[in-house]
Amino acid sequence: MNAVFPNRQAAGRKLAQKLTAYVNHPQAIVLGLPRGGVVVAYEIAKKLNLPLDVCLVKKLGLPDYPEVAMGAIAEDPVIQDNGDSITVIDQNIIKTYGVAQEQISAIAARIKTELRWRNSCYRHCRPLLKIKGSLVIVVDDGIATGLTMYAAINALQQYQPQKIIIAIPVATKKTLQQFETLVDNVTSLVIPKSLSAVGFWYEDFSQVTDQQVCDLLDQETHKDLAESY
Repeated sequence: MNAVFPNRQAAGRKLAQKLTAYVNHPQAIVLGLPRGGVVVAYEIAKKLNLPLDVCLVKKLGLPDYPEVAMGAIAEDPVIQDNGDSITVIDQNIIKTYGVAQEQISAIAARIKTELRWRNSCYRHCRPLLKIKGSLVIVVDDGIATGLTMYAAINALQQYQPQKIIIAIPVATKKTLQQFETLVDNVTSLVIPKSLSAVGFWYEDFSQVTDQQVCDLLDQETHKDLAESY
C-alpha cells in the first residue's frame, strides 16, 4: 500500500528527471553501489547519456544477525592507488551487541575477499572510470543506515573528484543530513519520516544477481556526441 516505486528501473528513470542538468556532461560519470544500486544507476546513466561503473562497497553484518549492518567496507578496487580499504564501523551497534574485534576482523576479511571477486567478475579487467576531476553521481536503491554510502564517499574522495553528487530514490531526512557536509549535492525522490526498510518502498524489490550487474555494466549507456557538433 505504501510502495512508491514499481521497481528499481522506474526509480532510476524518475531520478534521472531530477538530474537533467547533467545530460551529456563531459566530466560526469555514474557509479552504482552493488547490487541494487547498479540497476538504478543504469537507468540514470542511460537517460543522461553518461558512462556507468560500479563503486565496490558492501556492508558488514552482525555475527548473529547478518542482515543488521555494523559497518561497511570499500575495498581496494575503488582505491587502487594505495591498495588499502575504507572501513566504516558503527561503534554504537558494536557496543550494543557486544561484538568483539576478532569477530569484526573475521567478517571484514570475508567481505574483502568477496569484493575482490566482484571486481574481477564485474569489470572483466576493465579499469575503473576516471574519478579524479570528474563529477561523480553516486547511486543506490535507498539508504537505510548510510554506512555503505559513507564508505563509498570516503573511498571516492581519495581520488579527488571535481564534485560528488548522491542520487537516491528514498532515505530519511536525518540520514541525508549526514551527507550534506560530505558531498556537493544530495538528490532524493522520497524523504519519509521513518524508513522501516528500503524494500518497503518498492512493489518489486527482488534480489539482484551478480550476473544482472555484469550484464548492465556490459551495456552501452554513453555515446560520444562529438560528431553531432
